[in-house]
Amino acid sequence: MVEEKKFIPFVSSETNMAEFTVRAIVIGLVLAVILGAANAYLGLKAGMTIAATYPAAVIGMALLKLMKGSILEENITRTIGSIGESIAAGAIFTIPAFFISGVWEKFDTIGNYLVATAIMFCGGLLGIMFVVLLRRVLVNDAELPFPESVAASEIHKAGRAGGTGAKFLFGAMGFGGLVQALGQFNFFASSWQKFITFSYTVIGLRTAGNATTEGGMLLSSPGVSPAFLGVGYIIGPKLASLNFSGGMLAWGVFVPIILYFIGPELLAQWQAAHVGQVPTDETWINMSMMVWKLIVRPMAIGGMLVGAAFTLFKMRKSLISGVARSVTDLKKSVAEEGQVVDRTDHDLNIKWVLLGICFAGVMTFFIYNHFTHNVFAALVATVVMIVAGFFFAAVSGYLCGIIGSSNNPVSGLTLSTLVVAALLMVALGMTGKEGVAAVLGVAAVVCVSSAVAGEMLQDLKVGRILGGTPWRMQFGDVLGVAVAAAVMFIPLVILNQGDINAGKMALHPYDGGFGSVKLSAPQASLMALLSQGIIGGHMAWPLIVIGMLMGVGFILMQVRSPMLVSIGMYLSLDTTFAIFIGGMIKGILEMVAKKKQLNEAQRSRVDNVGTLIAAGLIAGEALAGLIFAALAFFEVHLFSIFDNPSFAISLVVFVVLAVVLIKIPLKNAGSPDQPAPPHVVI
Repeated sequence: MVEEKKFIPFVSSETNMAEFTVRAIVIGLVLAVILGAANAYLGLKAGMTIAATYPAAVIGMALLKLMKGSILEENITRTIGSIGESIAAGAIFTIPAFFISGVWEKFDTIGNYLVATAIMFCGGLLGIMFVVLLRRVLVNDAELPFPESVAASEIHKAGRAGGTGAKFLFGAMGFGGLVQALGQFNFFASSWQKFITFSYTVIGLRTAGNATTEGGMLLSSPGVSPAFLGVGYIIGPKLASLNFSGGMLAWGVFVPIILYFIGPELLAQWQAAHVGQVPTDETWINMSMMVWKLIVRPMAIGGMLVGAAFTLFKMRKSLISGVARSVTDLKKSVAEEGQVVDRTDHDLNIKWVLLGICFAGVMTFFIYNHFTHNVFAALVATVVMIVAGFFFAAVSGYLCGIIGSSNNPVSGLTLSTLVVAALLMVALGMTGKEGVAAVLGVAAVVCVSSAVAGEMLQDLKVGRILGGTPWRMQFGDVLGVAVAAAVMFIPLVILNQGDINAGKMALHPYDGGFGSVKLSAPQASLMALLSQGIIGGHMAWPLIVIGMLMGVGFILMQVRSPMLVSIGMYLSLDTTFAIFIGGMIKGILEMVAKKKQLNEAQRSRVDNVGTLIAAGLIAGEALAGLIFAALAFFEVHLFSIFDNPSFAISLVVFVVLAVVLIKIPLKNAGSPDQPAPPHVVI
């Protein structure tokens, strides 16, 4: 851990200010349920969730301002409110897999509710307890930019200060929300894709003799997303480029090469199923997506496994010192009567932390024993869950520190855990539904734990900037996890049964429920497929191994973050491309500032204004996305401005966003003799 500069929070530790109040807690709990339910819907439909930090921050701030609440109360409300999204992410990535895999023949039963609630609560509790041990290591690390934490803290501060900072922030929020709304109403195309087809003459390599066949490459534009551009802008050009390199490897190297060899076979299968039809660009795009999902993504998971191990290895000294400091603080508080721990550095008592870990471990043991009816297998599964949970809680927090929780590949980390758990269950002789259930149970707890850990560390970073009390935020999240876990099963039941009913009543009936064409639940479907494949003995292990060897190669090449490259392979190209564009915009701004020979004070003002604008774009899209998710939940049909929107308009949107992120900060650089403004120390 890099030695940090002397840090002064927005609210000093000596200030006596209302913080952990009933109104702050209640508003936070309500937001946790609402935001969690909305994200569950969106995730099951589209395989993605919206970061709840910004909606929770803005909504909580607005409500508490009406009640004359303090900024530390706002911090508590946001912390509790955003944890619901993490519980939702863990739930939608794993809980439906029990139904899709056939472990649960019927979803909406009291027994399944109790099991699912216990899984979500245990995972959330473990995530919080692990974060208490990791907070000083990660939150105080000066190398981690925590882009979304900085954005959230600027929202709170601008709301308090008003003036020019608020103007930049809330103006950008309105613009980001407007862009998101125009995209939802089909004013412009959200992305552009084109498959470039090449004809090859092959001489006895893939066929018995000379043959002419086809292959090609899928080209994609960056997604029109103010939020992704804002994240790329905040993390800067270097990290944004590193993330995008993974996307280039996936779509510029692996997918075209694999299509070259298996494309003719896929095309032949398609033609056999569509006799007389001519393959179109859409046909090849679907084939490319299939190759990416079923071949390249497992390789990326292998790379993430190695990247996760390497990340933890690099953090070993900081982790050890952080845990040791927690123990030292406990000893001092016991041995030295009257010693006062600084409020802004006071975590939950380590005795309660260890008790919480033990409690969650015992509960999960009984859950796994319920699945397996095998005490030894349940004990092994519990140990794997605790070890993997701590491992990935650290990695999840580290990744949130780099790219924010919005882009945290929790599902990839969970899949890595699933693979390890499945191997152990196979080694122990577990087969059938019992083995699949145990594997999914381990993955589910670790998934919730990782999601909660990443989101909570992000919120704790906001709290550090604002001057919040860590133990109060941690205890508030325990309350949030308990409430969210208790109610999150209900929207899942409504969505599953609603889709089943809709499928029966549709003009063209379909089999509804989790995994259907209308409620795809992609992550849960993939986890169900993997667990069944591994337990059944028909899993493509070479892909995982290839990815691991690739990760080792990244390490040997001294790639700054092998994990970040693997993430780029795992995320969609339009996402990594948009983040890259945001990083390049920041790079252009830095070049222009250097060319103008701005002094340090002017550059500081430019950075501050740019950060405010980027934060506003992120928050604006998140809030607008939440509104449209709520409209979708109530099946409100939106009108379309254009039936076939043009991507040319999208290019104009990119140009406007770039101009806003470059011109406005430079315009507010101020005079050379003006003193430098306070700057956030990250």
